[in-house]
Amino acid sequence: MVWCLVVAAAIWFMAYMRFALWQWSVVLVGLLLAATMLGVYSTPVLVAHWVVLALVVVPLNIPPLRRFLISNRVLPLLRDALPPMSQTEKEALDAGTVWWDGELFSGRPDWHKLHDTVLPKLSDAEQAFLNGPVEELCKMLDDWHITEERRDLSPDVWQYLKDERFFGMIIPKQYGGLEFSALAHSSVVMKIASRSVSAAVTVMVPNSLGPAELLLHYGTQAQKDHYLPRLAKGEEVPCFALTGPESGSDAASIPDRGVVCRDEFEGKETLGIRLDWDKRYITLGPVATVLGLAFRLYDPDHLIGQTVDIGITCALIPTDTDGVSIGNRHAPLNMAFMNGPNQGKDVFIPMDWVIGGQERVGQGWRMLMESLAAGRSISLPALSVGAGKLTSRATGAYSRIRKQFNTPIGKFEGVEEPLARIAANTYLMDAARVLTAAAVDLGEKPSVLSAIAKYNMTERMRAVVNDAMDVQGGSGICMGPRNYLARVYQSIPISITVEGANILTRSMIIFGQGAIRCHPYILKEMNAAQDQDPQRGAIAFDKAFIGHVGFTLSNAARAFWLGLTGARFQMAPKRGPERYYYQQATRMSAAFALVADVIMLTLGGAVKRKEKLSGRLADMLSQLYLISACLKRFHDDGSPREDLPLLQWACDDALYQMQESLRGLLRNLPMRPLAMLLRIMIMPWGKSYHLPVDRLGHQAASLLLAPSQTRDRLTQGIFVPAGEDEPLGRLEAALHKVIDAESVERLLRSAVRSGKLTKTREDELVDRGLAAGVIEAQEAELVKAAIAARREVIKVDDFAPDYWYKES
Repeated sequence: MVWCLVVAAAIWFMAYMRFALWQWSVVLVGLLLAATMLGVYSTPVLVAHWVVLALVVVPLNIPPLRRFLISNRVLPLLRDALPPMSQTEKEALDAGTVWWDGELFSGRPDWHKLHDTVLPKLSDAEQAFLNGPVEELCKMLDDWHITEERRDLSPDVWQYLKDERFFGMIIPKQYGGLEFSALAHSSVVMKIASRSVSAAVTVMVPNSLGPAELLLHYGTQAQKDHYLPRLAKGEEVPCFALTGPESGSDAASIPDRGVVCRDEFEGKETLGIRLDWDKRYITLGPVATVLGLAFRLYDPDHLIGQTVDIGITCALIPTDTDGVSIGNRHAPLNMAFMNGPNQGKDVFIPMDWVIGGQERVGQGWRMLMESLAAGRSISLPALSVGAGKLTSRATGAYSRIRKQFNTPIGKFEGVEEPLARIAANTYLMDAARVLTAAAVDLGEKPSVLSAIAKYNMTERMRAVVNDAMDVQGGSGICMGPRNYLARVYQSIPISITVEGANILTRSMIIFGQGAIRCHPYILKEMNAAQDQDPQRGAIAFDKAFIGHVGFTLSNAARAFWLGLTGARFQMAPKRGPERYYYQQATRMSAAFALVADVIMLTLGGAVKRKEKLSGRLADMLSQLYLISACLKRFHDDGSPREDLPLLQWACDDALYQMQESLRGLLRNLPMRPLAMLLRIMIMPWGKSYHLPVDRLGHQAASLLLAPSQTRDRLTQGIFVPAGEDEPLGRLEAALHKVIDAESVERLLRSAVRSGKLTKTREDELVDRGLAAGVIEAQEAELVKAAIAARREVIKVDDFAPDYWYKES
């Protein structure tokens, strides 16, 4: 029995530590030699053990024999199980790079690797741009005027955006652009979004997926020399037309077509493309001067090759070209950014208008996938964080200023709950924004992480703003110049919808791409199975398959041990209160890797259709990344203890959400015995995680109710106007006045309770307290200033009866 336990412990240890195959073999042979020398087994049993070990170890360690006996038998099964993959699906999978998401998929993330990664910082020039032109732009913006009265940015703002090169942030300096980092781009959008969503969208689109991005990576030198300086200076306003009535989330099914032909152009016979298209939801479309277009190209007359269906292609077309119809506007939930449809009928363009020229025809989908990965990492996460920071600062202040029952509403436990969620979600979103943008600056094209960031940031923006609306009550729903929240609230579904609808992103993209791109062996096995060279494919598959088996066994051992011990003995890079979260994230990484492997093994290609299961796996991967971002931020900030409630609340919530996703997944796994086995292995003691406790929520909410370094860190980078004629500036000034007056107000309430003063209206109470000697004149002025400031803050807009009546 003792020997059996020793062998079992050795096997478990080798699996847990991920020993290589030859190391397994050496240890097993060594154990059997020891058993032989110690006389553990009788001779017949010992001989049987040696025979079995030889039959296992020898074939496994001789690759040709292993292929003959094992992997060559498995390879046909994999080929049959693999679903058919279109060229666009393959290009989507091949696009981008794997970074920290690969560590999360490994089952044992290397936290030192994350800590040692030095994230880029803003340069002096970038910080000066934020402090100068961006600050000035925010002062110029009047969101009520933009969205309600003009339905557009003012001419002065448009010109300022062009003059200061806001549309050229990603364009290199050699072409007249600003050549900013992804972090700077994100910071600019975030700050503008805290002032006006319409202005933020206007700025972010030319710097995201669009002509400039595509030209930088794929354009010919002539195209770059012509367009990039004009785009940088705002002489050209770009848009990119991808989405159409029949190709929304399934953008790869573009029905818009172009046919290679010859026709006259500028008086000469020219090789080109005749186009027809119908697009909608195109941001900046109504004012664009140059249109980026995605379409499917055909060459029925074989003018440029033998292929008829060449594939998705991208071109740049001046919007004044004959046959182009553009200029009409959509009204996306009353946001004022330019958005509209465009069409082309019988439009002829020269071949050199294709982005990258004739050499790039048919490469449009890959170009789009690679560019979208970078853009999706920056723009919408930045906009979401801008909304979260604005909400945290403003609604936190409002909750301290606004009183009910003589108590600031932020002191009520019912209000503390949404305030805690607002604060912690904003902390988490900003951490993920910085980490994801930094990945781009480090040279990554994080296709999976960008999908995680886009989906989770926009969803948490929705949660944060909904919570703020609940706290604000009537002041949140009454539209007008005083309302800083309503337009942000209206814009939420837009963020949820664009750049990959969130339902699609969660249920199909995050895990669908992540399982193949981030898994250490799946893509290798798939490529081997599809290799046209049978011998080369068999060798590559054998190597990947054996590694995959060891990987799965290791994660099974790790998940069981970490679940059994609650990960208490798991090494962590920190010894403070955050140590627990490193341990638990490692535990859940192993659980996720094991479950993902088992599901892919048992369901095969059917995983694509099991979108509810795939969505839950996507949620687990997302929460792992969000915890990583929070831990990285806390570490890089110097582990300030004042921020600890935000870290703990965010991580506790993420662990709980991961657990519930795992439980939901196992509850709905088609093979019930397998689900029960996985549950025992991963969660031997049942539920381990719970929602953040009330004490933690109280601490997190309190951070929003008073000025502090933590509150400033949490909301750093947004526009905070200095004047009290602005909603946020009014709140900031009132917050200080209210806090200064609180001690005096306590004296007055104490005098009422003792009978020295009679309860009456607060302004009259101040005068009576002054007359009775309860307070002094200076103290009375403090309270009167606080009362006036409070009343100014809680005031909402009203309008004359004829305000909305327009002359017919």
